[in-house]
Amino acid sequence: MIKNLARVYSAELEGIDAKLIEVEADLNIGLHSFNIVGLADKALNEAKERVNSALKNSGIKPPNRENRKITINLAPADIKKTGSQYDLAIALGYLLATKQIKEFETRDKIFLGELALDGRLRPVNGALSISQMAAELHFAYIFLPSENANEAAVIENIAVIPLEKLEDVISFLEERKNIIPKVFKEGDNEKSQTPDFSEIKGQDNAKRALMIAAAGSHNILMTGPPGVGKSFLAQSLAGILPSLTTREAIEITKIWSAVGLDPHGLIRKRPFRAPHQTASTVALIGGGTDPKPGEISLAHRGVLFLDELPGFQKNTLEALRQPIESGVVHIARAKNSFIFPSKFTLVAAMNPCPCGYYGTADRECKCSAYEVIKYQKRISGPLLDRIDLQIRAGSVKIDELRKIKCPEPVNDAIKRKVDSAREMQRTRFTAHNLKIETNSEMSSHEVDEMINLGTDAEKFLGTLDKSWLSPRSYYRILKVARTIADIEGKEIIEAEHLAEAFSYRVREEI
Repeated sequence: MIKNLARVYSAELEGIDAKLIEVEADLNIGLHSFNIVGLADKALNEAKERVNSALKNSGIKPPNRENRKITINLAPADIKKTGSQYDLAIALGYLLATKQIKEFETRDKIFLGELALDGRLRPVNGALSISQMAAELHFAYIFLPSENANEAAVIENIAVIPLEKLEDVISFLEERKNIIPKVFKEGDNEKSQTPDFSEIKGQDNAKRALMIAAAGSHNILMTGPPGVGKSFLAQSLAGILPSLTTREAIEITKIWSAVGLDPHGLIRKRPFRAPHQTASTVALIGGGTDPKPGEISLAHRGVLFLDELPGFQKNTLEALRQPIESGVVHIARAKNSFIFPSKFTLVAAMNPCPCGYYGTADRECKCSAYEVIKYQKRISGPLLDRIDLQIRAGSVKIDELRKIKCPEPVNDAIKRKVDSAREMQRTRFTAHNLKIETNSEMSSHEVDEMINLGTDAEKFLGTLDKSWLSPRSYYRILKVARTIADIEGKEIIEAEHLAEAFSYRVREEI
């Protein structure tokens, strides 16, 4: 090691992925100064004060007592450095450069953590992403706050050292204290609070459509008057979705950790996100000055529920079109671009008109024809074309509600059907060497290659008026029909499967 120069390693979070950062500490003769260079933001520049106080309160000579010029360089210098996760690495680099701690091997260790003024370590964002990067680069250790340890320990082949305070890491590195590496511990799965399908009285058509949506990850739009249970139906969908695989759980946890939702381990439940209508495009899609995932990425592998769909800004709704089609969000900036995963099931709900009662038999609609058309046209044709299942949720009369008794819970039975349909899809895709999970992800080429239509189905397809069917609509009908056949355990798509799939594309218009 060069005299008065030290190098340790930390990491920068870019979107949901991590990049390795070298933290170099250099001491030179001169009047006291403490500078951090390498494109650091304001929060990082304030690390000088946190490091000074943390070292002083830990009984160690701090930089402000040094009558020397101290320079901290964060490399590569062309990557913008943000946040407070560099505090621990800066403190250790300074201690090595001033010879206040024994030298140790730095090339196999990564250090993360924000320092409190008394030397305690506070948690940081993106621990799982950084741990994954460290393992891929063959680092042996990652040192970080104990609150982040269980999350980072999800990744194998790296020792996760949990820390409470600055003194812990110094004692460990000087071999005065042994800290047992954290072993990942599965969190307690709370009992699901999602409603059971048996709690929803009536709405058999909507419940059938939701089962199809769960089996093939198809988007669904429910139109109906206020109070008929559209939101309740949307919440119930989460209860019949298949359990997460470990790979899917890691994908979700990385996203949640990157935005600071702090999962404290591996997320084992499929997300259900329901942003308000006033949400901005950035909040829904992602982006910002330092680009972060939005609601559609937080809903990755789960459900995105948009209630009162026409109430969202038009530009915001139109921004959904590309993520729905591709399953990812592209955020472009002058110096960089980011890709966030967004494979979600869209569940949207809306009233048929501003007053909510157009087309209902029990209450009169007070809207004019112009108002109804204007309201419905807030949802563009291209967006509707991407929604596979479009259903009407009708009202259930009070007398009928009183007659219908709540049967035993049925979610487990429905979930078994969904799981069976998903397994058929996985088997089919594996046989064709495809890296997709559900029918909704198939391309038009894959649909042509893998979907088998029976003779009756071919005849039914010939009877359809294709003049109003776009190519996208045509292929989406075939994908929904494929899912319906999978639910029934059939490899050949029959005419009844196509007819049901086609019925979900027919919407009531004024």
